[in-house]
Amino acid sequence: LLKTMILDQAQFESRAEPIQVLLSDVDGVLTDGKLIYSSDGHESKAFHVRDGLAIKLWRRCDFSFGLITARESECVARRGDELGVDFLLQKRSDKLKAIREITQSLGLALENVCYIGDDLHDLAAIEAVGLGATVADAAPEIQAAAVFQTQQNGGGGALRELVELLLKTKGLWNTLLSSFSNG
Repeated sequence: LLKTMILDQAQFESRAEPIQVLLSDVDGVLTDGKLIYSSDGHESKAFHVRDGLAIKLWRRCDFSFGLITARESECVARRGDELGVDFLLQKRSDKLKAIREITQSLGLALENVCYIGDDLHDLAAIEAVGLGATVADAAPEIQAAAVFQTQQNGGGGALRELVELLLKTKGLWNTLLSSFSNG
């Protein structure tokens, strides 16, 4: 699962250990990046249900989760509300500035943040945080900057893949998994 040319397992574990907050772009990470408008101007987006469960599992382990997007969308506000995200910052093209505001509010450092994005608005954030991640179909510049790249494309369960790996690395996955079996 790891981009072995950049991180080996021990390096990934070292970067994952201090992560307390996971922040994500929306379009291109939680969705496939396509914008769909109806003839009356309403926007729709398709979110992968496994990403939603991943967010809930991450939060169940007492970690913070947030969405940071350069656009503004009722769909994103609704999805964020459904999932109970800790932070929802829309119309924020300066992702790193938004991340700094979040870390300051939590009393954390950038090394405590994992950020996943897919395009140029995400570059500075990916380079600055403790664990900069991207999706399989990200822009080449983002793939080059990230220290972890999912096997899944954006909108295809990429966030679930990242959350599962982080929780396994932190030794929390099996406990979560057991809560789903045998009642």
